[in-house]
Amino acid sequence: MIAAEARETSGATTGVLLRYVRGQGGDEAVAAVLARAGVPWTPEELDDQSRWWSYDTRIRLFTAATEVLGSPDTMFRVGAAALESGLAHSLVILLRAMGSPRQVFRQLPRAVTKFSTTSTMEILDVGPTSAVIRYRLHEGYEHSRLDCIYAQGLISTVPVVFGLAPARIEHDECESDGAPACTYRLTWERRTRLPRRRRDRPAVDPELTALRGQLQTLQSAATDLVASDDLGTVLRRIVERAAQAVLAPAYLLAVSAPDGGPPLVHSAGLPEEEVPRLAATLLDGGDLGPGAVVVDVASARRAHGRLAALYRPGDGAMGDEASMLSAYAGHAAAALDLLIALEEARQEAQRAGALLSLAHELAAAVDEAAVCAVVSDALPRIVGCRRAGILLWDASSASLRSRANSGLDDRAVALLARSPIRAEDAPELVGMLTDRAPRILEAETSSPVIQGLLRAIGTADLVAVPLQAGGAFLGVATVGWEGGEAPASLGGDVLARLLGVADQASTALQKARLLETVRHQALHDPLTGLPNRVLFVERLERAVEQAGPDAHLAVFFCDLDLFKEVNDSLGHAAGDELLRQVAARLRAAVRPGDTVGRLSGDEFAIILPGLVEPTDVEGLVRRVTGCFDEAFRLEGTDVTVGTSVGVAVHGSGGDRSAEQLLREADAAMYRDKQRNRTPAAPADRPAD
Repeated sequence: MIAAEARETSGATTGVLLRYVRGQGGDEAVAAVLARAGVPWTPEELDDQSRWWSYDTRIRLFTAATEVLGSPDTMFRVGAAALESGLAHSLVILLRAMGSPRQVFRQLPRAVTKFSTTSTMEILDVGPTSAVIRYRLHEGYEHSRLDCIYAQGLISTVPVVFGLAPARIEHDECESDGAPACTYRLTWERRTRLPRRRRDRPAVDPELTALRGQLQTLQSAATDLVASDDLGTVLRRIVERAAQAVLAPAYLLAVSAPDGGPPLVHSAGLPEEEVPRLAATLLDGGDLGPGAVVVDVASARRAHGRLAALYRPGDGAMGDEASMLSAYAGHAAAALDLLIALEEARQEAQRAGALLSLAHELAAAVDEAAVCAVVSDALPRIVGCRRAGILLWDASSASLRSRANSGLDDRAVALLARSPIRAEDAPELVGMLTDRAPRILEAETSSPVIQGLLRAIGTADLVAVPLQAGGAFLGVATVGWEGGEAPASLGGDVLARLLGVADQASTALQKARLLETVRHQALHDPLTGLPNRVLFVERLERAVEQAGPDAHLAVFFCDLDLFKEVNDSLGHAAGDELLRQVAARLRAAVRPGDTVGRLSGDEFAIILPGLVEPTDVEGLVRRVTGCFDEAFRLEGTDVTVGTSVGVAVHGSGGDRSAEQLLREADAAMYRDKQRNRTPAAPADRPAD
């Protein structure tokens, strides 16, 4: 892992060096310089003006370039050619705007801070055509003569910015020779005679070159920014490209999240622990200090946020750098507009696909539980929320009960499962039951019960809409967000999408309940509510499969005695009531896991799984027959009815199928009926 570089030398300096080397010896010379300097970074990384490097890296590159190109004055030539090599076009434009070399030299100490943090420059004297400059390396660094030579070449170009010949430099005091600082005495011509001007004038006007370069930078920035469809990548590139607009030690970008969540922040050159505080101040329009150049990142359509170039205390901007940064910020805003529009289009396409998928999945959902699970899983994709849930209305307890959730951990799911929301405890629910209108809830302002639940599951903002069909209140669909994540407006697009899903969910729930009713009617006896023959056989087959060959499973077959006489003497209504009472007594007599079914007429059957021993059947037979010891009250008359019982036990005589067990129990019942051929007549039965 490469150690982080100290931010001591601007990438503008290393970029100028490599461009000069490439111009002299091509890419091979650049590769040789990097190899000889022993640096692990690519030429592209070293040419990135938003990146800074250590003083040690700077000097190693200077040394390697001098050795590879084989000339002791290489670094002077690098500095002298900086304007032609594209050194910070924005800086050249700023210098030219100052009007004269004299004004530039007065501002030169401030310009140095754009390139280095390891030295200090002082202007001892400056006149119309001369200047005396002291350049001192900070303590803790070893002075390099190559760095001094580079500084001389760079300083000599100041008059060139104004179309004059380079400055002449006398350098009698150098830190490398033991002097306390390097002293440079510069002279230049105020103007030249016309013939010489023509002869000495640079082939290319530096200001024109800088303007063209700045325009090209802005154009390439616009192209580069829209080349990615990832928001994080674009924001990082905005910070990287800001250095080409304004050279500074640090940059900070803070923009509002398109979905209304926490702001998106990117920075360069700042301590990580300082970024959140500075970003909050930047977005709030606060003062970042005199060493900050702050511009809005805004287009005609939208204000995205703010961008800042930051200088160290005591340093600051040169000239109108805010205008240059604003021009770049405009391109950044346009790129963000395009990216957000593409993202919104992509999200709408995803939501449309999710809605279509939801419709297909709901069509295949066969029961209430499946409908709830499908809807809760689809809501985050359609609405753009962190979590969602479905709660169904339980009329018997006047409460909402959680049936499905997405985006919650197991602890929160378990908490909701055991926490029904009663109408008497939640004014929000009472209101929804009354007006059937959606509710937008906040954890801080909700009623105590709702507040407690929202805080317990980590939800700060929640939207709830009623599920209703044909005027009936079925339940509630909810979507929620953690603190600071919710969109700025929950009552607009978010609510509209949720309502659309709720309509589909309500229809699917109504259909599932109708299917459940039809399914129940098809598999249950309408008179007693017991499983009919079809369902009874299905359960028996399943019980036989689960029991295994050696498990004990009993099947009882019961037939009422004298049922025909009850029908004939008291009427069919009394007979139906007798069957209902028999069903109730049999259900009360068996265990929770047993199944009682009405197979036909007055025939009942019972599945008794999990017997420890076959002999356990005898006690169960007594419990079943004991159901008939007490008379039945029919039409105001006490009627005594007996039963014949047949039993078959799986596991006590080889493997049998469900149908075989049922036939054996049926046969045993008929044998028992033959033994009880002369039953007692119903008590107080009217005479024939």
